[in-house]
Amino acid sequence: MSEILHVNTDNFEKEVLKSKGVTIVDFFATWCGPCKMLSPILEQVSKECDFVKIVKVDIDEALPLAKQFGIMSVPTMVIIADGEEKERLIGLRQKSQIIDTAKKYL
Repeated sequence: MSEILHVNTDNFEKEVLKSKGVTIVDFFATWCGPCKMLSPILEQVSKECDFVKIVKVDIDEALPLAKQFGIMSVPTMVIIADGEEKERLIGLRQKSQIIDTAKKYL
């Protein structure tokens, strides 16, 4: 079980790009309804899957990161493995879809 980290432009490189293994980056906004619905699902994934690291990026607080990744809608989850983007999940997803997608990059 790993803790979900909130990252920003200051610690994104250290926590995501230089991190080994699979990381799910949840680009979200506090005003986004589907983002609020996704949060407890990601909490469950975090508790059940010790093979994945989950980080959250508030697009309003880290606009340069949102621009860097071309985020056009939230929620957008970017799957990064060993510092390299592998896949994106856009919109609200079920726990099983998130886990299955992350497992592909172990």
